[in-house]
Amino acid sequence: MTLATLSEVLQPALAGGYAVAGLVTLGWEDMRAYVAAAEAENAPVILQAGPSCRAHTPLPVLGKMFRHLAHGAGVPVVAHLDHGYTFDECREALDSGFTSLMFDGSRKELQQNIDETARIAEMAHAAGISCEGEIGFVGYSGGEGSAGTDPAEAARFARETGVDAMAISVGNVHLQQDKEGGLDLGRIRAIEAQTTVPLVIHGGSGVPVAQRRELARISRICKFNIGTELRMAFGQALRHAVNADPARFDRIAILKETHDPVVVAARNVIRALRADQ
Repeated sequence: MTLATLSEVLQPALAGGYAVAGLVTLGWEDMRAYVAAAEAENAPVILQAGPSCRAHTPLPVLGKMFRHLAHGAGVPVVAHLDHGYTFDECREALDSGFTSLMFDGSRKELQQNIDETARIAEMAHAAGISCEGEIGFVGYSGGEGSAGTDPAEAARFARETGVDAMAISVGNVHLQQDKEGGLDLGRIRAIEAQTTVPLVIHGGSGVPVAQRRELARISRICKFNIGTELRMAFGQALRHAVNADPARFDRIAILKETHDPVVVAARNVIRALRADQ
């Protein structure tokens, strides 16, 4: 069994000068491909169930799927709740076998965010699992704008919540399809000067690969969340499989053809975050 907590994979990454990929899952096909990619790269992986995934598949089912994959894997696998918005949702994820809870109180006032995140962290730690929180607000491409993380608030947030990892807003944007942007290194350094907590970048698909690689080596950023570029790889493979034979209707046969392209895309993501790249 290689089921791991978030802290168990991020602390070695912090010490070793690399980062771990938090790969956003939508279903069995992609999560299985992500574990295959991690095994091919001999690297840990964080399987993430975000709101859209949970809207499609109940948390107890996702927990069993993640744990099943972890049991058969030869590398550490984290079962991670991504963007949990309520205590009850986080509690359900814990009860469903998740080993990491990300509580997102970033839309709330600072004190409320601290208080609610601290409560989730306390619950997680009592159960022997990890907690990630978010300070500042990471916006969405074509939607809500970002609010950059204030370094002093980040230090207070880390100190008062006891989180194992802290998601920050430093120029990153969710759902960004291109890689024309880049992160604010000055803001990252200012945050690092005031806290020692491992840092997390949401919306990692929009960060140029070269910058991901560099920051994995030279910063306290130990986790990059990647979803959009992998969904694009899956969609392209699925479209090709469907169009190759319009008469075919067996979805298992069609979906099988997404596996190898998604493994390749996930391996590229994981490889760029390694210390030896």
